[in-house]
Amino acid sequence: MNQFIAFTKKELWESVATFRLYILLAVFVLLGVMGPLMALLMPAILEMVAAGDSGITIIIPEATAIDAWTQFFSGFAQMGILALAIIFSGIMGSEFSRGTLINLLTKGLKRHTVILSKFFSASVLWTAAIILSIGVAYVYTAFYFETEAIPHIVLVFGAPWLFGLFMISLLIFGGTMFGNFYGSLSVGLGTFFTLLFLNVIPAVERFNPVSLSSGTLSIIMRTAEASDFIPTIIICAVSIVILIMGAIAVFNKKKI
Repeated sequence: MNQFIAFTKKELWESVATFRLYILLAVFVLLGVMGPLMALLMPAILEMVAAGDSGITIIIPEATAIDAWTQFFSGFAQMGILALAIIFSGIMGSEFSRGTLINLLTKGLKRHTVILSKFFSASVLWTAAIILSIGVAYVYTAFYFETEAIPHIVLVFGAPWLFGLFMISLLIFGGTMFGNFYGSLSVGLGTFFTLLFLNVIPAVERFNPVSLSSGTLSIIMRTAEASDFIPTIIICAVSIVILIMGAIAVFNKKKI
């Protein structure tokens, strides 16, 4: 436990020293601001486009809180996931390239402690970022639009958080497997885009972890029930455990 705490402190401090924390927070605060702002500006943008097309009449409905959350979840599922992958792709690869683990491992640091600490520290940063992002989006949405109570609010916003943990576990596994930034990024984004491609199949969507990145918007829109996401949540949680265990198994056999 002492090793875990010490290595986690080192990871958290390194995230500050390398500006990883600040970049992550900045990106997701921006996402929180952009969701409501884009919903607010979209009618004006569409009016300008319509004005340029003579003879075409477009009826533009007034923006609502649903539009703000639609923009927020859309931004998360695109720019948010890309930013998350880039920021955390070096979490294992940088250790191999710099050789910083050699002295620590020879002094008795357990290999599984490295993986678990990496995952825990990244999860702490990710949790802080998404809470801040959701908080900013919620405040701006409440300020600009008439809002109603969000049903199953823990599930609605907890699902994207869980998918973020899934991405982190993928990046750690990829970084451990290939030992560099590009291998980690390839595994993370390669899996993400593969899951996106498979999500067009209705039979797969119900069990696809990528559905958690933005799919719970349908709960806010009252077009889906909370129970619809239970299979996906279970599969995503199990996948995280398998990926972390796999990273530990690979790392235990890897020469440093």
